[in-house]
Amino acid sequence: MLTVETSLKEAMTSIEGSLGAALVDYTSGMALGTLGGSKDLDLAVAAAGNTDVIRAKVRTMEMLGLKDDIEDVLITLARQYHLIRLLKGRGGNGMFLYVVLDSSRANLAMARHQLKRIEAELEL
Repeated sequence: MLTVETSLKEAMTSIEGSLGAALVDYTSGMALGTLGGSKDLDLAVAAAGNTDVIRAKVRTMEMLGLKDDIEDVLITLARQYHLIRLLKGRGGNGMFLYVVLDSSRANLAMARHQLKRIEAELEL
């Protein structure tokens, strides 16, 4: 089982092109842990902003009456991918893993696969 710190380290080392990773509580918008980032990538600010994205999508699904779960959300920028994976089970409700990837080096299918694996091993 992985702790928050080791899960973020795992995301940064096992996902090709990782620039930053965070575990975020989207009920509060607070990052419970971050790793990586830069002066141009403030993960605390990104965590809070992506909380709004998740809340809006959850609200939209409720309004549409969709009885399904969000696995992940992908935001594609010119040079980056922002991948958000909602956590399920074992206390993960209301949280997501967030990874920022360099789009020239990342493989999205592998990144999604690795985040799913990290989620399965994460102990909260």
